[in-house]
Amino acid sequence: MFTDFIPNIVKDEDSMAPKVEPVQPSTEFPARTNVVIIGGGIIGVTAALFLARSGIPVTLCEKGHIAGEQSSRKWGWTRVMGRDERELPLGQASLNLWGQMNEMTGRDTGFRQCGILYACDNEREMNDFLKWKDIADRYQIRTEVLDPARTAEKSGSQRLFRGGLFCPTDGRAEPTMAAPAIAAAAREQGATVLTRCAVRGVETRGGRVCGVVTERGTIACESVILAGGAWSRLFAGNTGIDLPSLQVLGSVARVDNVEGGPEETVGGSDFAFRRNIQGGYNISRRNASVADIVPDSFRQFTRFIGAYRTGWRELRLHLGRRFLEEMRMPRAWSMDEISPFEIIRTLDPEPSHYLLDEAITILKRDFPAFRTMREVERWGGMIDVTPDAVPVIGPVDSLPGFYLATGFSGHGFGIGPGGGRLIADLVSGRTPVVDPTPFRFGRFNTDHRP
Repeated sequence: MFTDFIPNIVKDEDSMAPKVEPVQPSTEFPARTNVVIIGGGIIGVTAALFLARSGIPVTLCEKGHIAGEQSSRKWGWTRVMGRDERELPLGQASLNLWGQMNEMTGRDTGFRQCGILYACDNEREMNDFLKWKDIADRYQIRTEVLDPARTAEKSGSQRLFRGGLFCPTDGRAEPTMAAPAIAAAAREQGATVLTRCAVRGVETRGGRVCGVVTERGTIACESVILAGGAWSRLFAGNTGIDLPSLQVLGSVARVDNVEGGPEETVGGSDFAFRRNIQGGYNISRRNASVADIVPDSFRQFTRFIGAYRTGWRELRLHLGRRFLEEMRMPRAWSMDEISPFEIIRTLDPEPSHYLLDEAITILKRDFPAFRTMREVERWGGMIDVTPDAVPVIGPVDSLPGFYLATGFSGHGFGIGPGGGRLIADLVSGRTPVVDPTPFRFGRFNTDHRP
């Protein structure tokens, strides 16, 4: 039974790291609305804000608390530099929105336009970034090529880099503050924000969406946006939609007692850091993530093998307890049954301690300012990744009224405002903030049920 291992994976939300700004939920449960959003991460809350600002009745349902999962566990980078060209217009729209977000919400999201520096160790890395700069120039994205001395000076490193690329318009924001601020603003604009309210499934009439069934009752609606992050494939599968997605573990540590470190956010081949609102830094081991081997790894093997060969060479495969946990997890349930989303309110995976230990060792070795750092806390988060590492944003043609805004593949925080705005535009019928074609669900040519 699925419940046999529940005590091993369900944790007290109050004991989880990092601590997220609380959001006061709405008290009334609506019988009817126009749009239901499933998921209270950065994408879902931004979509709720823009729909509410347009005067469209919208209800956001979050099974746990706002930004409880990956939206609060990200690196906190807000960047366009280095992105896939398909994401660049969305990244530019997001940066523009990040710049307005404090005023738009009336709260501090932690956004600072500090610039981001990528430091290159060798000629191959440098050539890759120079090729990307050619693309950036076409999109009028300001970037600066730095020589080895300037790269070391700007990053505060003693490492002998080959050079670097700096984008002064990129920045950072606080994942523990941003989505809660946007959710609170959406509620002030008229959105209903429900927490600890899992959606069990979608109701249809005449082949199109007519409502959702939650653990508290049914909400009639015309449209549903699935912005469930790492849970999206499971929910979509129970609805009969085959959403290609696998989960990858990201790990972050927060440190303090760093004097004289750079204001800029910096990433290299094997490290990443950015200053946080507390005055310390959030750090990680760049270009190294952990992917658990689970039953879904085999179901989707042919979809992801190409991505693994070409772009995931730094992925560390791991076979452990999650294989059995996911093998026992129901992949189908009825509307009158308790769903997996009510059993596991918040995914709180153990971080990869060896990768974080590597990051700490590298930073202490190469960056004098970090030699006195003191670790405060560390955490893990599950990233939902598509085969091409580009999100799915748009309608599902086989189920009119059902929309996807998921699969952001680790980019969701930075391009989240643009992603939320885009799906809100598509649902409301407004002119899309960017061309949605690169994000269409149909590009995967899914022709079989999960």
